[in-house]
Amino acid sequence: MKKITIYLSAILMLTLSGCSDWLDIRPENEVVLEDYWKTESQATAMLASCYRRLILSDVLDRMVVWGEVRSDNVNEGVDINLDLAKVMNTQITPTNSYAYWGSFYQAINYCNTFLHFAPNVVKSDPNFTEAKLHTMEAEVLTIRALCYFYLVRTFKEVPLVLEPSINDTQDYDVAKSTERVILDQIIADLLIAQKTARADYGVGAYNKGRVTVNAVNAILADVYLWDQQYDKCVETCDRILNNQTLQLVDGDKLLNSVFFAGNSKESIFELQFDKDVEYSFTVNSLYGYINHPGQLVFPIYLSKPGTYSPFNYSASATKESTKDLREKTFYKTTSDGSSAEIYKYVLVQCVEKSDGNYEPTYRSDATTVNWILYRLADIILMKAEASVELDNMEEALRLVNRTYLRSNLTADSLQIINYGSKADMEKLVLRERQRELMFEGKRWFDLMRLVRRKGDPTTILAYLSPKLTGGNMQIKKMSVMNALYMPILKSELEINPKLTQNPFYEDSEFMN
Repeated sequence: MKKITIYLSAILMLTLSGCSDWLDIRPENEVVLEDYWKTESQATAMLASCYRRLILSDVLDRMVVWGEVRSDNVNEGVDINLDLAKVMNTQITPTNSYAYWGSFYQAINYCNTFLHFAPNVVKSDPNFTEAKLHTMEAEVLTIRALCYFYLVRTFKEVPLVLEPSINDTQDYDVAKSTERVILDQIIADLLIAQKTARADYGVGAYNKGRVTVNAVNAILADVYLWDQQYDKCVETCDRILNNQTLQLVDGDKLLNSVFFAGNSKESIFELQFDKDVEYSFTVNSLYGYINHPGQLVFPIYLSKPGTYSPFNYSASATKESTKDLREKTFYKTTSDGSSAEIYKYVLVQCVEKSDGNYEPTYRSDATTVNWILYRLADIILMKAEASVELDNMEEALRLVNRTYLRSNLTADSLQIINYGSKADMEKLVLRERQRELMFEGKRWFDLMRLVRRKGDPTTILAYLSPKLTGGNMQIKKMSVMNALYMPILKSELEINPKLTQNPFYEDSEFMN
């Protein structure tokens, strides 16, 4: 991995009126690190730089692509770039640009730099107390843990780097660590952050755009769910669910309040975008904008009877989601009926017409919409998934009903009698997560948790097979566990001789 040169800002506004000010850190000059770390404002500037790394397109593009594009939620839209199409169609090779992990390691290096130098500021600036240091460290540890969590879910084994790149004498060739080692480090960092993270910043946007104890616990619950530590997942979810400041938004206000306006009462942690700081080009390019569909569209077969669909689903004697607001507002079928344009994030609102259909009133340019990493509905359904695995079916159903009923306003509660087995309940939770969280960069990781629990990659084919229209080779690829992870980029292997390729991508049978 290449040495990262760090450009530090020498000035930060100390009176902040909103998250856009907080993130507007404009580098002025390159400075010597040892001479830089003298004041609280300098430490705060580096902290803000750690956050800002997350909103760069190189990072957000991959958060969405790694978590959504290979799933059954999306198909090819218009003007899709070649590498993105190859990710979607199981034609990934070690030269694909979406195998690039450097932007995440740049964010990690900023975090490592803060953790290395910030403790020295306590000695030189009396205003920078140990308490302030520890609350900032909680934020930085959480950002680093989040980056590693994306990396470990996407690549399985990656280099674990915990020291900053600060001089030319360091060895920058680092071998991959095992998934177990990476997950243990993530959990350890989050448990430390949990103790000192702030509960409240006193400013609404800060409470959503900066790491709070709720954000720490949201990531930690997600990690425990991935790691199959279900009792700890439930316990951590409860820490969030017991917080009365978080509430589900009404179903008819979900599109506008949660996704377009952002920083809603349901939100836990979201990346903040502002015209004066950084545009959210990811949403525009992938999901579209005014009069222009995006590179990704919703596959229309997922809303038609006769094949698997999360909507209008027959469950024993009843049907789920026959008048689901999410089906009516998260996407809309194109005029030719071939696909459906994604409206989540890019539509201001939908208005119900007399015939019961919904008409979009305004599709936005959407260059400054926030990107939601965690919200309350996600936590509710994480706990539901863990509860199923702990054989607490009634609790799982109660939790599913919380999100289900807010988007199915005239429906009765789902009843346990219609879900007679653990497998039935697993599928219900997976469907509800698909309905609720589609296009939020979650679906592929949801399917991967299913595969990991079963220990059988072919379980994913029940969901992906309608999308895999390229013949038996696609099916064969998706039947190999290592194929479900991304390859190490070829250029990284050339730079770092200690790295080894994911074995699937060394198999000539699949690469030809």
